Amino acid sequence: MIGWAITFLIVALIAAVLGFGGIAGTAMSIAQMIFYVAIVLFVISAIVGLVRGRRSTL
Repeated sequence: MIGWAITFLIVALIAAVLGFGGIAGTAMSIAQMIFYVAIVLFVISAIVGLVRGRRSTL
């Protein structure tokens, strides 16, 4: 998911350099949204991992 965010960020930067303002803004918004979703999923995963803890294999 972070890979998609980075991809849209690169698309936004290239579009901004070439002067495509609308495309750059849209790609940047998508990249930002995907990044925040990835962060939220990571935090949820970390919390669930801590709550479940490691169980003994014996």
